[in-house]
Amino acid sequence: QVQLVESGGGLVQTGDSLRLSCAASGLTFRTYDMGWFRQAPGKEREFVGSIRWSGGNTRYADSVKGRFTLSRDNAKNTVYLQMHSLKPEDTAVYYCAADRGTGSGFSTWGQGTQVTVSS
Repeated sequence: QVQLVESGGGLVQTGDSLRLSCAASGLTFRTYDMGWFRQAPGKEREFVGSIRWSGGNTRYADSVKGRFTLSRDNAKNTVYLQMHSLKPEDTAVYYCAADRGTGSGFSTWGQGTQVTVSS
């Protein structure tokens, strides 16, 4: 059974940092590209960033570039989202997702973790 479990969310203040983790099981993690997405209340889910299976190539949404960093530990089957200089507009449910790279895109999703940034 493929499973992605996010953790690390919480309530923080503007300017704080937070690190989210996503633990994967039931798949060959080292062969999957991984991504983070978020969905704020009343808004559509949006792309935050992604990291290739090798960890050598990352992409970010313009809104988080320079503040957020993706990394992964293939030995631990875990991908991380380090967030710095958090803003109230970063408040959302954050989801991790897995892409096998077969053309189907991010097809496996976690249940999400809430991040709330107070002003």
